[in-house]
Amino acid sequence: MGKGKEIVQENTEMLLFSDVCGIIDNGRKRIAVYVNSEICLTKWHVGKRIKEDVLYNQRAEYGKQIVKNLAAKLTTKYGSGWNLRNIQHCLRVAYTFSEEEIVYAVRTQFSWTHIRSLVSVTDPLARQFYMEMCRLEHWDTRTLDAKIDSQLYERTAISRKPEDVIKKELDNLKDGNTLNPDLVFKSSYFLDMLGLPDVFTEKDLESSIVTQMQSFICEMGTDFAFIGRQKRITVDAIDYYIDLLFYHRTLRRLVAIDLKLGKFKPEHEGQMLLYLRYLNKNERKEGELSPIGLVLCSEGNTEHVEYLMLDEDSPIKVAQYYTQLPDKKLLAEKMQRAIAIAREHFAEQKTNGK
Repeated sequence: MGKGKEIVQENTEMLLFSDVCGIIDNGRKRIAVYVNSEICLTKWHVGKRIKEDVLYNQRAEYGKQIVKNLAAKLTTKYGSGWNLRNIQHCLRVAYTFSEEEIVYAVRTQFSWTHIRSLVSVTDPLARQFYMEMCRLEHWDTRTLDAKIDSQLYERTAISRKPEDVIKKELDNLKDGNTLNPDLVFKSSYFLDMLGLPDVFTEKDLESSIVTQMQSFICEMGTDFAFIGRQKRITVDAIDYYIDLLFYHRTLRRLVAIDLKLGKFKPEHEGQMLLYLRYLNKNERKEGELSPIGLVLCSEGNTEHVEYLMLDEDSPIKVAQYYTQLPDKKLLAEKMQRAIAIAREHFAEQKTNGK
């Protein structure tokens, strides 16, 4: 009996210790969330106060001197956290975010560093895209900076749509976590992490992707789950092989990926449609939506690619992949041209009543 009592007491103490640790950890999390919220709101209000009282007076040089003097006094009283550089960050955030937006960012538990990174995105729609994807996929600040630096928004299919369509899709994501495939799939993918030589085969590419799967999924998006490579399907006693098969958790869809050297060809579409129809009939689980296909080509953006990217009803996405990072300036120009062409195409369709 004595031994039994000792075991009961030990278990009781372990349970008590576990429960108390849980209480303390939860309390610390609540405190951290509260502190972060107050830091962000305080800095936004400081920036708003300076903006409205000083810089709205259109006395640029005089205003700059006032801000400089204010920063010196605040640094003396509160330390380097309120130096001129940090005050300027407060101002930029106040100019960029309305009160409603900053409250939403705080409620989403963005840190001040997240918010500062978002300030660098001048296009309001692009900024909303990064905010919603950051919230949905729980990006840390380093990941957010990397996504912005790689021009993720400009590479997504959604960026090529008319602005009212983009706004609607982003609002749907914000209000109901409704994720449109055009927010997920891109016009180009950076696969420099694969370390491929200048000359390689489709099999080399596939093998490198499987070897570097974690890095590949980071480029694709965090909700992709790898299912397998060279997925065999049999139609009329003929075997076909899907290069890579993934599942996207939020979209609730199987994603078939075909890897191609060179440009996109019309026969690639027929091949992918066969894969998708087979998957839809034989592999789709209850509660899942119809599969979607991605054809990754080493050369792009042909007219075939542009038209398929614009086709609302097509379950196939076509994109270019880069095994070496392109020049950022040239890539930005290319993305902006593609967006302008796509939006012009939509405008023509609307005018023609299509």
